[in-house]
Amino acid sequence: MASSLTCAGIVWAFLSFLCAAASCVGFFMPYWLLGSQLEKSVSFGTFRRCSYPVRDESRQMTVMVEQCGRYASFQAIPSAEWRICTVVTGLGCGLLLLVALTALMGCCVSELISRTVGRVAGGIQFLGDSVSVDGCPCFPTEGWCSPSVCGEAGHHF
Repeated sequence: MASSLTCAGIVWAFLSFLCAAASCVGFFMPYWLLGSQLEKSVSFGTFRRCSYPVRDESRQMTVMVEQCGRYASFQAIPSAEWRICTVVTGLGCGLLLLVALTALMGCCVSELISRTVGRVAGGIQFLGDSVSVDGCPCFPTEGWCSPSVCGEAGHHF
């Protein structure tokens, strides 16, 4: 298998893949905020959460669901800011993964990555990084002690 990449290009491809993988894992894991509610350890990210309170109407009380999962729908994500963060950060991770996989294919396929394609890929990678970084500050915009973060009882994280 011949490669059209130089040694620097091969290092860039593998580092791009590692960074894209780390970004995607960080995005998908629900450990952005850690804390406790109702004496249980809880954590959540933009669209996943672990150990979250749910109102049990039959017993007229709030109970903790001790499992990890996604929100039931996009609209169930607690606020517009978190939905924006989910879309923007997910888009950035997708761009990073696209460039990384293309670069890794360039390690195995000759003439896949030319100088122009490398520059365009670098620009897309920069855009993906920028979009991911710009999306993250939207997450806490609602406030650290809003009902979405602290629960109705106002427990602090």
